[in-house]
Amino acid sequence: MTTSESPEQALVRLGLDEVRPPDPIGNFVYGVRAGGFFFVSGTYGTQKDADGRDHLPITGKLGRDLTVEEGRASARLVAINLLAMARAELGSLDHVARVVRLAGHVNSAPGFAEAPAVVNGASDLLVDVFGKELGTHARISLYQPDLPGEAPIAAELTLLLRDDVQSE
Repeated sequence: MTTSESPEQALVRLGLDEVRPPDPIGNFVYGVRAGGFFFVSGTYGTQKDADGRDHLPITGKLGRDLTVEEGRASARLVAINLLAMARAELGSLDHVARVVRLAGHVNSAPGFAEAPAVVNGASDLLVDVFGKELGTHARISLYQPDLPGEAPIAAELTLLLRDDVQSE
């Protein structure tokens, strides 16, 4: 994001303004407001196929099947989905005052020690959409022995809402 660009304008620049969120795979909503925060449900790096069904274009375990760069690409897809989910609930990412926290869970083979480098794929996109000041966030990169469907990464996101939209 440039200094004169809103998050919604950044989505247009990045070609992400038409991305639809993944379909929920359980009994939950995309996110919940609590106080001034918006907690985005966890998701994977799925994409919609031609029939509108979600699929994982990248699968496997980091350190066994996938390189760090492939993991970063999957993490970017996860961040795209997190933003699409937030946007679906909030109506606009321009309602976000700050990205607060990203929690990434990396499907890792024993001995794989580069989960933070993988999660950077998501962090970098958040900074690109919200700018350095609003998009830089607290983060945790956890190692997981398995994820459903051989997803390389799952993540969840916490956003702070602007004061004028906190009570909507």
